[in-house]
Amino acid sequence: MAAHLSVDEFIESVKKRQQPSGLSIYQEALWEEGCGNWEKAHALIQDLPDKQAALLHAYLHRVEGDEWNARYWYNRAGASMPALDTKEEWKELVKRFLT
Repeated sequence: MAAHLSVDEFIESVKKRQQPSGLSIYQEALWEEGCGNWEKAHALIQDLPDKQAALLHAYLHRVEGDEWNARYWYNRAGASMPALDTKEEWKELVKRFLT
């Protein structure tokens, strides 16, 4: 079950392109983006109204290179754009959404 995945197991599943079963929509969006499927990740969370989705939406727009839009979504999430590069931010988000 996905709720019991470690960060390392999640990352390994991305490397192997073997999506674990039982992922939440947030975890699935991170998994898809980790596999390079930005459009799929964005489609999964773009219409969700909560702050968790806003945070992922912000990250995705940051990856896309749209800083203005990313800042808007970080603000909606009650967060600020991190000083981390996007690869490190992805890992931090994986940790956050696996716990």
